[in-house]
Amino acid sequence: MSGRAGESPDRTPGLTLVSSQGKSFRFDPGALCLELLPTGGPGAFARWEVLHEPADLVAWARRSRLPDGLDLAVSAAELEHARALRDALFPLAADRAHDRPLRAAHLDVVNAAAAGPPLVARIAPDGSRAWAPGATGTQLLATVARDAIDLFTGPYAHRVRECGAHNCYLLFVDTSRPGRRRWCAMEHCGNREKVRAHRARQEPGKP
Repeated sequence: MSGRAGESPDRTPGLTLVSSQGKSFRFDPGALCLELLPTGGPGAFARWEVLHEPADLVAWARRSRLPDGLDLAVSAAELEHARALRDALFPLAADRAHDRPLRAAHLDVVNAAAAGPPLVARIAPDGSRAWAPGATGTQLLATVARDAIDLFTGPYAHRVRECGAHNCYLLFVDTSRPGRRRWCAMEHCGNREKVRAHRARQEPGKP
């Protein structure tokens, strides 16, 4: 995981993460709700926390796959709710990835967030897509939670994956046609695991 994330200049979906070695790489988790997970998490993943103040959640929304132009206001309480939602989504996604039962306590958090009013889109006078003014953190979280419900109950529910690298826990939706995506990013974990496998072949008996 990474403590920093950014967006590409052309607004293609995905995040720019920075590894513990300081190397940046592109990671597309395939769903809005899963984009929230690299901002931190429960337990040991708290070391990656980046949502320290309301402005951090606003910055995350700007980097996410949500369309541009969202004028968002976030309160301190909504920031706490964002961290709680993320900390529930993290184990839910991991459980889904490993075909484990989804735990009621985590589902309750997601369902409660989804019950709120979502972000509202509108058509601007020039015909372009825009956001209704006055967007709140609560609306943002409702949108994220509803995205999670759509993912975990939809046709790609069985395609939620955890990166196959031995020490990477990034979660993503495998939207590839053959359904054989293994890594968070080929340029990051894919290449690292290829190097590990090559070394193992060259040095039998060594891990």
